[in-house]
Amino acid sequence: MNKTCACCSQPFEPEPGYYFGAMFVSYAINTAFFVAVWVALSVLTKEVTTAQMIAVLLIVVFGLLPITFRLSRVLWINIFVHYDLTAGKQKC
Repeated sequence: MNKTCACCSQPFEPEPGYYFGAMFVSYAINTAFFVAVWVALSVLTKEVTTAQMIAVLLIVVFGLLPITFRLSRVLWINIFVHYDLTAGKQKC
């Protein structure tokens, strides 16, 4: 990740350990993936086995890991730092 925003110079790491809370956001996103995979497998197959569930979950979670990582950080920083649209237009 970049150290600061190219448009507004907002530091992306305001303090050490800042993104610890993003871990909980990531957990919620992965829980949503689990529920979605569970529902999809229940609809598509007669019987959902543990091996099927684990295999599909591993593929989905590891396949979407780069997106989940960045999305959880973006959601976490947006809780505390609000983007000023007028300031962004001046520099971008």
